[in-house]
Amino acid sequence: MNVAELQNAVESLAARPQDVRGSAGEAVDAVVAALDEGRLRVCEPRDGDWTTHAWIKQAILLYFARRDSTWIGEHGVLFYDKIPTKTNYDKLGARCVPPGVARYGSFLGRGVILMPGYVNIGAYVDDGTMVDTWATVGSCAQIGKHVHISGGAGIGGVLEPPQAQPVIVEDGAFVGSRCIVVEGVRIEREAVLGAGVVLTASTPIVDVRGSSPVTTRGRIPARAIVIPGTTPKAFPAGEYRVPCALVIGTRSESTDRKTSLNAALRDYGVVV
Repeated sequence: MNVAELQNAVESLAARPQDVRGSAGEAVDAVVAALDEGRLRVCEPRDGDWTTHAWIKQAILLYFARRDSTWIGEHGVLFYDKIPTKTNYDKLGARCVPPGVARYGSFLGRGVILMPGYVNIGAYVDDGTMVDTWATVGSCAQIGKHVHISGGAGIGGVLEPPQAQPVIVEDGAFVGSRCIVVEGVRIEREAVLGAGVVLTASTPIVDVRGSSPVTTRGRIPARAIVIPGTTPKAFPAGEYRVPCALVIGTRSESTDRKTSLNAALRDYGVVV
């Protein structure tokens, strides 16, 4: 069955979910198997932007409806769930350090290291990326090549609504310890998030690199260096300071990635 046929089959099942337990549901199994091997992905780069495939998210939701919870695991490490854990690390060339867990239907590329963290179904983690201890990569999140997701960072997931864009972290980005990135925020290539940055769809992103601040939301520019900050906001009871993200600098083009992270520490005092 080709991709167009899979899409048609899934969309038909979404209109008649009562049929998912029968043979028609085999299309759903095929989609999740393709996600697990990286042959399909929920969201992918296209013409400088990202395209989300709602029908693939629908297939994941139908996969839950197709299955019953059962015992998963052995040797005293047991789970009770509808979705098995991932098992094809050796084929893909990825590593999973105990007790790290990736769900079946997530993809980990060659050279990926999953420390004792978690990767959910539908997520795509590209080659050479590190998911450090207690970091989480939520359902359908898209993580690029050679990204570092530091310890305790939380990359949010989204399955519903199916058309919602997931969190995107592009190639070469660095996500500092205890960062939170949720609600479809996009971190562009080689950006650096200092420890503790919180980014939601409504978080003000204040660029202070110029002579006056520029505020945006939902996207961190390529190669930007970002730290947590606060900004004033008026309420009926008075003015208070609320969290924001401060873009304070840019990674140097003259240095390689590792050196530029050290330069960020020296030049801007960013804790990463």
